[in-house]
Amino acid sequence: MNLKQPSNLTQRVLVAIVGVPLLLWLTWQGGLYFLGLVLVLALVGTNEFHHLIRQKAYVPSVFFFLLFTLLFQLNFHYQQVDSWVLFLLLFMVLLVRELFRAEGSRILNIGAAMTGLLYVNVTFGALLRIRMHEPLGMHLVYLLLVSVWAADIAAYFGGRKLGGRFFRQKFFERISPHKTWEGYLSGILGALLGGGVFAMLDPSLGYVPALMVAGAIGVVSPVGDLVESMFKRDAGVKDSSGLIPGHGGVLDRFDTVMFVSPLIYVLTLFL
Repeated sequence: MNLKQPSNLTQRVLVAIVGVPLLLWLTWQGGLYFLGLVLVLALVGTNEFHHLIRQKAYVPSVFFFLLFTLLFQLNFHYQQVDSWVLFLLLFMVLLVRELFRAEGSRILNIGAAMTGLLYVNVTFGALLRIRMHEPLGMHLVYLLLVSVWAADIAAYFGGRKLGGRFFRQKFFERISPHKTWEGYLSGILGALLGGGVFAMLDPSLGYVPALMVAGAIGVVSPVGDLVESMFKRDAGVKDSSGLIPGHGGVLDRFDTVMFVSPLIYVLTLFL
């Protein structure tokens, strides 16, 4: 007997029922709990990105990538050395490695490895540093997550219901042919609505700052998805992995969170 497979939307809802409360709880706990969360996401994301760039370049083994990811994230948390030291060490090791390799383009190999490790570690490292920003870190992470989720949901349904009605030209057809301007604008409104509701329930950040952050997230959040789509198209794959039912991999699910985290981290420097 053939059982009907759940739809993509159903799978997404089921994953959210389990994943969202866990993510919120780990964020609330902070400390080593949140470090553990970011470590897992960064390590899995690094493994996924390693799979992508192996389609285009000859890069070090996945164990090399995972080792540096571990070093980066632990140092972002414990701050034992300036992060610049690790970036410099990584770059010098990659340069020396290419002296003993004969495969592919040296520039492409180094560039691909640096891109993979920096993309994953700078973005997740920024998320970790946001949470460590006391006393507002937890509230900022919650606002970031709520705004991103609200923008995603509004863009999804806005694009499905209104896509093509007002704008014939697609949002960014070369990279993501299904994205519409209606969906993009719906996402901005969704982020603002999510930020407004959050500010009413949690006044820690203030109503106006929360709306400004949420609005900024709504404006730039699609870029995170476009960047991830760009990488996947270049590698010739549909999803970064099949780890999360209905979502793909960590890079697929957290692409927007990854992209906006460095921007929000910069804002924390002025709070």
